Amino acid sequence: MKINVGGMDKILRIVIGLALVAWVLLAGGPVWAWIGVVPLVTGLINFCPAYALLGINTCKTK
Repeated sequence: MKINVGGMDKILRIVIGLALVAWVLLAGGPVWAWIGVVPLVTGLINFCPAYALLGINTCKTK
């Protein structure tokens, strides 16, 4: 796995993922909000399989 998520993309993924999961856990949000686990995990591990398939890289590495 080569890192392909970085910068603002990473921050947004983590914030949105946490918000969706918190919505389910704290406010009884809809079941579909568990999808927040996906951006949360991809933000934390700096890798997105969809980005790899599409050839996208938002990580500024040397």
